[in-house]
Amino acid sequence: MPEQGPRMNGFSLGELCWLFCCPPCPSRIAAKLAFLPPEPTYSVQTDANGTCSLHLNERADWQYSQRELDAVEVFDTRTSRGNRVGCMFVRCAPNSRYTLLFSHGNAVDLGQMCSFYIGLGSRINCNVFSYDYSGYGVSTGKPSEKNLYADIEAAWQVLRSKLHDSTSCPLACALDRQKPMHLARPESGMAHMPHELRYGVTPENVILYGQSIGTVPTVDLAARYECAAVILHSPLMSGLRVAFPDTRKTYCFDAFPSIDKVSKVASPVLVIHGTEDEVIDFSHGLAIYERCPRAVEPLWVEGAGHNDIELYAQYLERLKQFISFELPNS
Repeated sequence: MPEQGPRMNGFSLGELCWLFCCPPCPSRIAAKLAFLPPEPTYSVQTDANGTCSLHLNERADWQYSQRELDAVEVFDTRTSRGNRVGCMFVRCAPNSRYTLLFSHGNAVDLGQMCSFYIGLGSRINCNVFSYDYSGYGVSTGKPSEKNLYADIEAAWQVLRSKLHDSTSCPLACALDRQKPMHLARPESGMAHMPHELRYGVTPENVILYGQSIGTVPTVDLAARYECAAVILHSPLMSGLRVAFPDTRKTYCFDAFPSIDKVSKVASPVLVIHGTEDEVIDFSHGLAIYERCPRAVEPLWVEGAGHNDIELYAQYLERLKQFISFELPNS
């Protein structure tokens, strides 16, 4: 990162050169601004019988017992761009109608999120399906805007699928060796999706939930498929508007243009944003809300920043109200 100097809209001249001249490619600019993949906090092991198990390191900050950990289902699936993305299914509420398809923030992976998923799903009576972006956790490839869209599409398809496509997960090589496959960030893919994991969740039972950068693939998917509902937690209008708050239109080189897609979302949309968000200004949430054709009453958390909305009581209260009373439950 270049040294500090005179600043324009929060960026120094050196930083602008670093962003836009090395090279001047929107996808590279987006990657520099948006993606901060941590060192993987988990691995997946497959035994000789093809049974997958999740293993967390200390940085995952696991808050539950081994029994809950053993119940977390993990596997991978291939995207249309050829990457293999890690997926996780957390059965928090087996009798619930709804499953969240959760797209997480930019500096965490599934290992760090799984405790949160158990706590959230248990409290709002939903199961949680999530995935790691390309280049995150055990997922192959590199994070990019195009990969984001392919990653969530692959997750959406496997969540909806009633039948497991055995060609989508490279188990054969592991079974041929008859020894566990131990993975951190594999070259050729990880454990298979066990045959009993056939979710078959219909679109009317899926709630798309995106947080921060996760709102970008969420909006893109929701603009193309109708589902039960969409939750946008600290959404951004576009990448350029985050970097340069005075931007008033979408340029051809802008990245993550959710503001231009959200008007195509046909499902009910709940927007959540902190009024003191120091990363993605509150104005982004407000603008997204105003563009949603089927926006419900939003949650503006007074005094909340970018990373602490979940600590406010009204966060869970609003989610429970939305899911249990504003959406069909029969």
